[in-house]
Amino acid sequence: MLSFLKPGHGETVFASNDSICQRVGGIDERTLRRHINRFVELGFIKRNDSSNRKRYRVRSSSGECISYGLSLTPLLQRASELIAIAHEMDNNRRDRIFVRKQILTKLAHLEEHDPSNSFINHARRALRRKLSLPEYHALLADTDRECLSLNTPDDTPETVELPANDGQTVRHQSKSEEEKKDLDSNIGNEALKPDLLTSVCDQATSFSTEKLRDWLDIEIHARTLAPMMGIHPETFEKAKNAVGAQKASCAIFIMLQLGQRIRDFGAYFHSITLGQRQDQFDPVALIKRLSKTAMQTA
Repeated sequence: MLSFLKPGHGETVFASNDSICQRVGGIDERTLRRHINRFVELGFIKRNDSSNRKRYRVRSSSGECISYGLSLTPLLQRASELIAIAHEMDNNRRDRIFVRKQILTKLAHLEEHDPSNSFINHARRALRRKLSLPEYHALLADTDRECLSLNTPDDTPETVELPANDGQTVRHQSKSEEEKKDLDSNIGNEALKPDLLTSVCDQATSFSTEKLRDWLDIEIHARTLAPMMGIHPETFEKAKNAVGAQKASCAIFIMLQLGQRIRDFGAYFHSITLGQRQDQFDPVALIKRLSKTAMQTA
C-alpha cells in the first residue's frame, strides 16, 4: 500500500482491493481484507469509508478536501518505533545464529572425543526447537562445562569481532578479492553517494521520518519497506548475502520509484538479485537514468 502513495498527495491509499492484490503478487482478496482489518485493529491503518465504500478524494472550491480510503498516517507516525523494533529483532536473530554455531562447533568437538556422551543427543534435540537467545546462552554454558570435563583442550575456532554492517564484512575466505568486489557490486567503483540515491528515489525516502545519512540508514529503511512491498525479510537477507547490502537496498529504492511499471515487486526483486537478471542489474546506471528523466520532466 505504501507503493500507491505519491509525495505531496497525502497519506491515504485510494487503490482498489483488486489493484492492491495484484501489486503484492495476486493474493486472494479475502486474505487482503483480513490483513487490512488486522492492521486497523492494531492501529497501523485508519479506515475512512465513504457512503458507498469507494475510495476517492473530493475537493471544495476553497481547496478543502475529504479523503475516503485507507489512511497510513498512524503507520508513518510510528515508523521510527517500528524501525527500532525491526533492528532489535534482526540483531537478536544474528546473535542467536552466532551462539548456535558456537554450540554446534563444541558438540562436534565433544562427539569426536566422546561419541557416547549422552549430553550430545540432549543438546541436539534442544537445537531442533527455535530457542530464545537466553536459552541458547544457557545451552552454550552447559556445552562449555562438558568440554571442560574432557582431558583434551577445546580447540574451538577463534571468533573475530565483525562490524555491525554485514555488507562490509568478508563473507567467505575461500573467495578471491575480485569475487568479493563483484558480490558487493560496482557501486563503490562508480562512487554512488547515499544522498544521490535518496534524492532520486524520493518515493522511498518520503516514507522515512528521519534523514537517511549513510548506507546503514538506507539498508535499515530498505528492510522496513521490503515486507510492505511483498518481499519477505529472508529474501532480502539472501539478496544481501548474494549481491551485497548496498545493491539489495538500491533495488528496493529503485523498484519503489518505478512504482506501477513493476507488476510484481517480489518476483522482480528476486530476479535482479538472486535470479537470472542478477548480472544485468546495475543500480548506478538506473539511478543516472532516473535522475536524467526527473530533470527532463521538471
